[in-house]
Amino acid sequence: MSLELEQQSPAALARQASRERAAVVRAEVNFERLRAPFSLRCGALLIDYIVLAGVMAFATLLARLFGDMRRGSSVVLLAGYVAVAVVALLNLVLVAGLSGRTLGKWIAGLRIERRDGEPLSFGRALVRHTVGYALTLATLGLGFLLAAFNSQGRALHDLLAGTIVVRSRAPRTTLR
Repeated sequence: MSLELEQQSPAALARQASRERAAVVRAEVNFERLRAPFSLRCGALLIDYIVLAGVMAFATLLARLFGDMRRGSSVVLLAGYVAVAVVALLNLVLVAGLSGRTLGKWIAGLRIERRDGEPLSFGRALVRHTVGYALTLATLGLGFLLAAFNSQGRALHDLLAGTIVVRSRAPRTTLR
């Protein structure tokens, strides 16, 4: 009986109504208004790429430093490849799955969300950044270029994972 009273209490009813309003608001998100511009998406991808290239460049410099020892330089270079893979996995899957952003998207002010407005999950981040990016690479970048011509701004990897990239903060307005 106390469970019934607790479920019918005004506070419980208010929480339930609040959840229902939040679900309606989430379903009515206007992605056209929040859609990330293609140029910002390119900038975010470039930042993510620069991070990976920087890690590999550092490993290459270390391998050159140990160049006299043939075995030592190859071990350092192999460690560099492993470090790039780990950084890519951390940035593209773990951080994206936790926050909906990669480092580049965070700097550019973008966020990855599911098409229904829910936060990005690890599974979708993994599909988006492994399978989706591999297919985009296989199409020589045409899968990414699709975002420039798609009315919703979704690239091939977004279509595969059911995601969309939106602005995480409101666009700036000019004062007149």
